[in-house]
Amino acid sequence: MSIDRRSFLVASAAGYAGLQLGRPTPVVADGVASASGNAKSVILFFLCGGASHVDTWDMKPDAPSEYRGPFSPIATSSPEIRLCEHLPLVSKQAHHLAVVNSVGGTVNTNDHHAGYYYNLTGHVPDETFKSQGNDRRPYRDDWPFMGSVVSSRAKRQTTLPSAITLPHMPSRKPYTRPGQFAAKLGVEFDPLYVEGSVDDPMVFQAPSLMVSGDVTREQFLSRQELFKTLDQARSQFESSPDVRIWKQHQERTMNLLLASETTTAFDLEQEPQSVRDRYGTSVNAMSLLLARRLVQAEIPFVTVFWKENEKIKDKCKSAGGWDTHGNNFGCLKEHLLPEFDQAFSALVEDLAQRGMLDETLLLVTSEMGRQPKIGDRRSGGVSGAGRDHWTHCQSVLFAGGGIQGGQTYGASDRFGEYPSDHPVTPADITKTVYHATGTRDLIARDSQGRPYSLLDSGHPLTALF
Repeated sequence: MSIDRRSFLVASAAGYAGLQLGRPTPVVADGVASASGNAKSVILFFLCGGASHVDTWDMKPDAPSEYRGPFSPIATSSPEIRLCEHLPLVSKQAHHLAVVNSVGGTVNTNDHHAGYYYNLTGHVPDETFKSQGNDRRPYRDDWPFMGSVVSSRAKRQTTLPSAITLPHMPSRKPYTRPGQFAAKLGVEFDPLYVEGSVDDPMVFQAPSLMVSGDVTREQFLSRQELFKTLDQARSQFESSPDVRIWKQHQERTMNLLLASETTTAFDLEQEPQSVRDRYGTSVNAMSLLLARRLVQAEIPFVTVFWKENEKIKDKCKSAGGWDTHGNNFGCLKEHLLPEFDQAFSALVEDLAQRGMLDETLLLVTSEMGRQPKIGDRRSGGVSGAGRDHWTHCQSVLFAGGGIQGGQTYGASDRFGEYPSDHPVTPADITKTVYHATGTRDLIARDSQGRPYSLLDSGHPLTALF
């Protein structure tokens, strides 16, 4: 089924993010979490492309030159944490951070699709990722995105969706990355997707403000007209979800479109200019600021997928993100690290100053690290100064949500190639998110009433709390 066949809603307001990928049989969750952790909300900042751990938060200054690169580590506000010299603002917030340097996320393809899936769901990718490669689409029986699991268990009082993803759905059609949808948990738990623009970073196409197709703003006020439009769109699908799920989507859409809190939450013009300036001017910066506003609106799970800048794609031999196959150090120093440094440090500082950090868990991760040995054949080898894919070791940042800041956990070997001390997996990271949010009920039931666990493997890193 084509993704374009649901184009009548720009931002997936009716929850079609899963429908276009197949129609899973919904499961019935066994209740909600019996208790809550410190974190009422999660902001997941996913650095699309594969951020280089050895050039950022797990530097190896004593490694040979062919590994360590030209960057130097600097002292931070925590005696235990050293970060790259090109992260001076984040370094001032290090006392809030917990840096996990021993994440081993090896996948059978050592590539993006499988890396996304493992880090977003906590489940090891199956053999289809190897046999199908970049043609491997998200399937209806995939394991669910951690954000869908958390938000499906959340208790809340708001008309806004439980999970929101911005400023894009990675990656470009038809190569949509698996792992970012509710899948077998049920399409009603798919995130709401909100689109942002590199060229106009203050504008987000929220469902209450931007609808494509033949729906006009006047029709927002007509429940009958909007439902008619949705029913017409429904007929375009080869087959449709059951009536109960469809009605849930209709109600969700109408409530969202007519809610005053939707317009308020997405209106960045309400933020003082000084606050916007502190975050920066990019779409990723404004996405983090919007994420803070959504947390204030009590959204349980907000995901910010780093949006690539096509203007630097040729320079970095990539899509313009963290997939630095060529000119790794120039792209990091001149583009990626300054943008990340300003925006992420502003988010941590902002949440802390507002007294929101204790109840908001921040997670910074990626689909992989980068190969510690410099040189990628796709960009001319050593002379191209790139780093290839590397799923065998990466780092993850936590802050807030009950996490004790100013610490590191685990370590990689002297080259940064493999975990050596306290090795963990993406399943452990996912379980840590569940622990922080009090998401203890991981049992779901299939259409025949048979129970199964949404994530059997992994253990929360309770030492971080």
